[in-house]
Amino acid sequence: MIESTHRLFETSAEMDIRPIRTKRDYEAALREIESLMTARRGSPEGDRLDVLATLLEAYEAKRFRLDPPDAVEAIKLVMEQRNLTVKDLVPYIGRPNRVYEVLNRTRPLTMGMAWKLHRGLGIPAESLIKQAA
Repeated sequence: MIESTHRLFETSAEMDIRPIRTKRDYEAALREIESLMTARRGSPEGDRLDVLATLLEAYEAKRFRLDPPDAVEAIKLVMEQRNLTVKDLVPYIGRPNRVYEVLNRTRPLTMGMAWKLHRGLGIPAESLIKQAA
């Protein structure tokens, strides 16, 4: 066990990898990852690719946060993806005129509507309760 741990540290020390802190670091990491895409898993190049990809993922999660869509955007997205019509939303929101009011942002979603949309269509609750910007 000690031997394999020692070997892991040896390999890590040889990699000479630094944190990604700037846009320049990010772009350099992207270029290097691209050059390593054909590396075999378990090879030194494959290990370097794994480590760089992990660092890149962490940097992107921190720097390029994607906010979830608001309720109306989320509903419209699901409608588009599943080819749903206003009529299909009636069980979740109410009569067609009410559906149009919600989609046109003249009527807010109630918690009951949000719950039904979440349970029935799988729209993330976080999006359904998020206030529009």
